[in-house]
Amino acid sequence: MNATAIVAAQMPVPDPNWVLPSRGRVAMFCLIAAESAIFTIFVVAYLFYVGKNPVGPQPKDVLDAPIFYSICLLSSSLTIHQAVKALRTGRSRNFGAWWLATIVLGATFMFGTFTEWHRLIYRDGLTISTNLFGTTYYSLVGLHGFHVVVGLLCLVTVMTFTLLGKVSQEHADRVDVLSLYWHFVDTVWVAVFTVVYILGR
Repeated sequence: MNATAIVAAQMPVPDPNWVLPSRGRVAMFCLIAAESAIFTIFVVAYLFYVGKNPVGPQPKDVLDAPIFYSICLLSSSLTIHQAVKALRTGRSRNFGAWWLATIVLGATFMFGTFTEWHRLIYRDGLTISTNLFGTTYYSLVGLHGFHVVVGLLCLVTVMTFTLLGKVSQEHADRVDVLSLYWHFVDTVWVAVFTVVYILGR
């Protein structure tokens, strides 16, 4: 037996049941990793500058924890999971209902963010240029809000195709990839909420 045959005999046999992950999932996980690094920088900046404002207002003076709107956003992770689950089993109508519920919950959260910013700007006088708190607050919360809006646009696009009858069971994997992004947005909000409305006050 020659050296080539010996090496070939010693090589492990690949598992025939092993399947490469889809390119969409790999790309989404790469995007999530990159976005996580960006959010980490903004969170660290917020924690570093909090309490160092020479002038008011201070976080404890103007911030109220958006409990209801946070529950809405976090609940949307459950509804989008149920939507993907329904589509995998071919229940397109149930998928549409759960998907629409996700959109409504996400939009409700953004409405809460809008009302909070309106109050902070026009009643409390806190803008992005007021002090370090205003700069870091609007940067961090605004970055998250931007990601929620992007996610909502994607969800609405899928909902449009669903109403047109263009989404079926065969698209479940693609829809699942989008759900990963939405779960990421929800998870990031847990960190942002903890930093801004609990630790930062």
